[in-house]
Parts: sequence; C-alpha cells; structure tokens
Amino acid sequence: MSDDTQSSRRDVLDLMDNFISKILEIRKILLGVSLSGFILAPFAIGLSIFLITHPHFFIVLEREYEFGIALGILLGVIISLSSIWMITGIRQYVALKSWNKKYREYLQQKDELDKKIASQYGLDQD
Repeated sequence: MSDDTQSSRRDVLDLMDNFISKILEIRKILLGVSLSGFILAPFAIGLSIFLITHPHFFIVLEREYEFGIALGILLGVIISLSSIWMITGIRQYVALKSWNKKYREYLQQKDELDKKIASQYGLDQD
C-alpha cells in the first residue's frame, strides 16, 4: 500500500472522528431541545386542555363567535403540535442516548486497536 493511500485513509478517519466529536459537542443543545419536549410540550397541552374544559370557555365561544372559533382552532393546533413535539423529543433523546453509547464503544475499540497495532509494530502513538 502506498503512503498516499494510507495518508488518505488516515485523513478520512480523522475527518470522521472530528465530525463525530463536533456532533457530541452539539449533543448538549440537542438534549436541551429534547428536554423541552418533555417539559414545555406537556405544559402547553395541559394548559390548553384546562382552557377547553373551563366552564367559561363555552361562554366565550357563544358570546364571541369569531374569536371563539379562532381560539378553539388555536388550542387544537397547540395540542396537536405539542403532542408531536413531545413524541419527537422522546424519540430524539432515545436516539442520542443509544448513539452516544455506540460511539463510546467505537472509541474504546479504536484505542485498543491502535495500541495493539502500535505495540505489534513498535510504533509511537500520536
């Protein structure tokens, strides 16, 4: 194998490792978004349901017909979008958690393999 081929492979692996490292840095932001799906979405759903089930809600619907229709539609949209947001947040959290575990296993195996190759051929590790 030529030095150019080895260098190209090494560059690709380094590039992938750097990319994955950046993703892990962004992970905190993604976890924050997921947690907002756990906290804010149920809060929005609960508040919307509270407003819909409140006795004065139907009085407002009857008295203020156009506003009542708009309010009912808005609360329905809030419940729908918040449900989607909550489900997406849960799925994203699960995906990030499993992905992070797999990446740590990859790093551990990579380090073990690097050490084995370095000791086998008497190379200094970078």
